[in-house]
Amino acid sequence: MAFMSPTDSLFLLTETDKQPMHVGGLLIFGAPEDSTSSDLINQALEDRRVSDFLRNVAEPHFAGTAWTWRHDADIDFDQHVKRHQLPPGASEGDLLALCAQLHSERLDRSRPLWEIHVIEGLPLDRFALYAKIHHSVADGVAALSLLRSRLSDDPDIREMPAPWVDAAPEEQPSHSGAGPLRSLVSLVKDGVSTAPALADMTLRSLASRGGPLSISAPKTVFTQDISEERAYAAKSWPLERLRLIAKSADCTVNDVVLTMCAGGLREFLIEMGELPRKSLVAMVPVSMRPQSDDTTAGNQVGLLTCSLGTNIPDARERLLHVSARMREGKNFIASHNATQNLVTSAAAVAGLAPMVMLGRNLLVNPPFNVVISNIPGPSEPLYWNGALLEEIHPLSIPVSGLALNITCVSQCDRISVGLTAASDVVPEPDEIAVDIDSALDELERSVGL
Repeated sequence: MAFMSPTDSLFLLTETDKQPMHVGGLLIFGAPEDSTSSDLINQALEDRRVSDFLRNVAEPHFAGTAWTWRHDADIDFDQHVKRHQLPPGASEGDLLALCAQLHSERLDRSRPLWEIHVIEGLPLDRFALYAKIHHSVADGVAALSLLRSRLSDDPDIREMPAPWVDAAPEEQPSHSGAGPLRSLVSLVKDGVSTAPALADMTLRSLASRGGPLSISAPKTVFTQDISEERAYAAKSWPLERLRLIAKSADCTVNDVVLTMCAGGLREFLIEMGELPRKSLVAMVPVSMRPQSDDTTAGNQVGLLTCSLGTNIPDARERLLHVSARMREGKNFIASHNATQNLVTSAAAVAGLAPMVMLGRNLLVNPPFNVVISNIPGPSEPLYWNGALLEEIHPLSIPVSGLALNITCVSQCDRISVGLTAASDVVPEPDEIAVDIDSALDELERSVGL
């Protein structure tokens, strides 16, 4: 029995039917080289073995304030792995709509907190996997590392196990739990050591100098209560386009990603007649893992807030503004240790907890307007029994008061942006995806490309 960290437990404590706390990924594969996708899927579904890591059930303790993992030796395979057939002539929009529907459905806590949906019927004998896993189990970096361990960079390898089967022993993720007394002692020690960091965070927020805390975000159309229904859109671009902009403007690719999203949100809100005079603020998760291939279960994520410059008409000036704010935030992280960064991040969003737990927006002005994550994915082509992984599209978590979540994943020479929204607030997030595409064109022109 392993106790969860307070961060991991929080995703269970704040979950409601309207706010499922799982993340997801849509993986699109090309046709296998020497068989059909149907044959490959049939063979995989015959293997009903399940990884030990995927047999853990969350259990509450101390009136639900702390949670542990319990191993389940006899899970119901058919409740976790399911097969879908798209209708003839189905489009990518139909695939994304199916994923939005599946992403709306809360995971059953009486079972291990994951599902994998195998989806057939894509053109050219392609197929897809939509996988979702509770955020208490893994953050985005750990989930992608787990994915990487199930695939191969060798297109000629066959007889690979299904994604739900055990990986090699050295690639197995592990839960890093501790006893409740030890966790309490550590928390007290950490509280003493993080007091200066919390003071620094507060002073930076008052001076608008970057860091985890923001007190300047305006109210927007996204600051609403939400229903349980989800809408989803995804779009991808060659990564080289972003690299050239970053080189021309002497900034990072992540700065370009944030500014693309800022430009898209600005245009979307202008079209609605709802652009605030003050800049939107993004919450930007930052991995605190020591290595990008770390598969330790749970969450090791710090947070930064970043003014997106949506009140700046010029695209290049907006990019320079975002880059400067992110540089200030990174300086904050660099000047504190991992524990301090995790604690200050938790403190910065503590005010959201009652709102999230009640499923109602209780704030006149939110601390930030949108979550924008950028997760590094595999840098080399990956295969599953000869089928090339062509695309990865991420899905994430909207909550009341934050009805839109934007998550980006890079893969080889492309980057994908997934927009997960509460459909009653943002019924057509594909409109924002189109505006982000236009914002990328605008950024290229602004730096002379």
